[in-house]
Amino acid sequence: MKSIQEVEEHKIWREWIEIRDSHAGNMLVKKYMPLVNYHVQRISVGLPKNIHKEELRSLGLMGLYDALKKFDYGRDLKFDTYASFRIRGAIIDGLRKEDWLSRSAREKTKRIEQATEALEQRYLRKVAPSEVAKEVGMTEADVVHTMNEGFLANVLSMEEQPKEYEDGEQKYTIRDEKTLSPEEELINHERYQELAEVIEQLNEKEQLVVSLFYKEELTFTEIAQLLGLSTSRISQIHSKALFKMRTSLSKII
Repeated sequence: MKSIQEVEEHKIWREWIEIRDSHAGNMLVKKYMPLVNYHVQRISVGLPKNIHKEELRSLGLMGLYDALKKFDYGRDLKFDTYASFRIRGAIIDGLRKEDWLSRSAREKTKRIEQATEALEQRYLRKVAPSEVAKEVGMTEADVVHTMNEGFLANVLSMEEQPKEYEDGEQKYTIRDEKTLSPEEELINHERYQELAEVIEQLNEKEQLVVSLFYKEELTFTEIAQLLGLSTSRISQIHSKALFKMRTSLSKII
């Protein structure tokens, strides 16, 4: 037997789906707003300070509204799961369209990448952020922060779709959003393989923190409690892991 809360929610969904009742829509947005906040919080980790959470929240709300319009309530699928893909996708797409790295940040990133490559050729091994910092005359924290700012840009570039124009001609096609083409499946497989190889270059603790944060979706505080470390220490491990991944990805993307 359904609870009163379930009956009420079903009624709200029916009013929204059948007549697009604005009050029902507002109630659903209010109910699932914490889901938007959750993805905003996770994606904002490592982004530059000039990217405000309110901007991400606006993008996430667009994704939530898109999910509300397209969700098939009759299917055996939780809305939370469906909406999460739409919300995260809307935020990522919004970030992809904006060049949120300043010119000076890009110049610093390029200088650090060049120094990293030169040091690796000199020592024939992976170099630490402290060694790169000494080479470019910056603090270690500044080097790690600068490289991590550009990390998402590399990840986003991996997710970009094929261009709509080829040989100067526009293709008019109806895309099946639910099905990847064989070419896209192959490209995605290769990119995930590249990312997996980069993660394997991390040490055991860095791999564990990355896995717990991105795969298990634990917070830094929860990871700290699990590993018996401080939250600040987990944050440091996460930052250094991103630094290593960023420098490795820059060479293959």
